[in-house]
Amino acid sequence: MKLSVALFFAGLFGALAAVFILLSFGTDYWLLASETCHPNPDGSIGPGGVTIERGDVVVQEDSSDVTLYHEGFFWRCSFGGSVGDDNLLWKLWFTNQPHLKECMHAYLFPFPVSHQTHNATEYDSAIIYRGFWSIFMLIGVAAVVLGGFIIICAAPFASHRLYKAGGGLFLASGIFLLCVVVMYVLWVQVLDVVNVYIDHQRSTVCPDFQLSLSYGLSFMFAPIGIFFCLLAGLLFLLIGRTIQIHYH
Repeated sequence: MKLSVALFFAGLFGALAAVFILLSFGTDYWLLASETCHPNPDGSIGPGGVTIERGDVVVQEDSSDVTLYHEGFFWRCSFGGSVGDDNLLWKLWFTNQPHLKECMHAYLFPFPVSHQTHNATEYDSAIIYRGFWSIFMLIGVAAVVLGGFIIICAAPFASHRLYKAGGGLFLASGIFLLCVVVMYVLWVQVLDVVNVYIDHQRSTVCPDFQLSLSYGLSFMFAPIGIFFCLLAGLLFLLIGRTIQIHYH
């Protein structure tokens, strides 16, 4: 009876882990960003860096007040918005985004690093860093999916080896995805890529450039999936050991 209860909770935690991990992997909202740029804050500098004198007429092109970004494993998308829009944050989610937006493969552009803000060596290092992040993500997702299939094949109490193998895969998935989350936090909060990008934009685009970064739902799903993944892995290992002792 106790073994059946443990198996029920282990299966429940494993299913929740798979759901949250796949949502985190499949949705492109790990990072949310907004850029605001007012190249003429005091009215003395015009487009192209030309000084405006009294009596000059300046024609400004229509442009959005803010540029919004969201990025995940697959895509990095950007689109314009208005600072005065009360629902500005909602535009970063699924339902309220404009039809016209630019998307590019995220693994080709490790935001916020670009060729314009870094030299070739630093950009290559960013690609390598992003590459390891992507590999760890793929390993974690593959491990949790494969572990789920193995656990299904192991039921009901058919083989303690299958339970142990499934539990080990869940634990491996949780560890790799934990590395993914830590690497992403280091990428955004600790490394200098964000500050270098801001300094470059302020020196070349406009001195009043502002960048705001925040984590999205895809990032929030990852720690939840990791918690359930580790918990399910430990329970499946315990179930496999119990079956080995009592039934073999």
